[in-house]
Amino acid sequence: AAALQRLREVFDIEELPPDVLPRKKPPQFMVDLFNKVADANGITRAPGLLEGDVVRSFEDRGGPGAPGGGGAVARGAPWEGSSEVRLHQQQFYFDISAIERGEQMLKAEFRVFKLKRKRVARSEGQHFCKVELYELLEGGSQPQKKHLIASRLLSLYTEGWEVFNVTQTVSKWVRNRNSNHGFLITATHTFSNKIEHNLVTFAKSQGNLQESRNALLVLFTNSNKRRSSSFVPSSTSKFTLFQSRGPRAAAVSSTKSHVTACHRRELYVDFHAIGWSGWIIYPSGYNAFYCRGSCLFPLGERQNATNHATVQSIVHTLKLSQDVSTPCCVPDELKSLNLLYFDDKENVVLKNYKDMVATRCGCH
Repeated sequence: AAALQRLREVFDIEELPPDVLPRKKPPQFMVDLFNKVADANGITRAPGLLEGDVVRSFEDRGGPGAPGGGGAVARGAPWEGSSEVRLHQQQFYFDISAIERGEQMLKAEFRVFKLKRKRVARSEGQHFCKVELYELLEGGSQPQKKHLIASRLLSLYTEGWEVFNVTQTVSKWVRNRNSNHGFLITATHTFSNKIEHNLVTFAKSQGNLQESRNALLVLFTNSNKRRSSSFVPSSTSKFTLFQSRGPRAAAVSSTKSHVTACHRRELYVDFHAIGWSGWIIYPSGYNAFYCRGSCLFPLGERQNATNHATVQSIVHTLKLSQDVSTPCCVPDELKSLNLLYFDDKENVVLKNYKDMVATRCGCH
């Protein structure tokens, strides 16, 4: 129990999330982002690929005063003869209460999928509509107060993701949780002769729409937490969650007379064995590796010894001091690990943990 508690501290997990896999699927955007920054084992591909060290995704929860958010259509007054303005609007709400205190907001994106228009009316002269994104300034099923965030022209007959930068708005919500009333999207289209009922719409989480098209609020943040020292276990770890994968592990460890030089050995952390596989999406486990072996004089190049360690080994060999031991075989190069998981509110989080995988060992 103490070991698992320590492991939770390393991975910054205060409350163990419920098992939601495979019942719940993660947003495809988050899966793609994980694959971009990490390999199949979760190891960071290259530094700088991720903005900040935490990416949080929140799915549309409808509206606080109107569950489901709904869509509404309103007609404008006719103008220029027989022309008519038609307005379609949809509400989106995201519960961002999972953000931790002290977390620094870097960027926020509102990602919404524009659906393709089912029926093409050839009589229409215009093939574009004006889409406006608003911050709602009040709750309720029919809020009136709103603030314009962005406006753009979109084609009526294409589909795909639209991404809006909402950093300023969400930063305000983080400072004052009560100011979060969600977003409102309006689509305005001018056409002639007749009323067209199939206006531009955006995918909502309700109904029979594909889960992969649900609207998302994605936050890129810095945790600003000084996490406890990296958890690269020693060869004496006896936790069942760690599995040494060396084919001759037992033989080498039992042969005390056989002295091996400092080197790296495999150590697999299995999330299924820990009992975390119900909420960790990727990876299913990772190879933390550990360092083992002696640092006896003379230290070779393969042992990646520091100058200090070289001098220490010489002093030990010459017995110039009784208290000086041989240098230690420890990781001298570490890589970060990326974890994609469901948090305790079933939001999908991508988090980067520094210094989790020993990539090289040396004498220090």
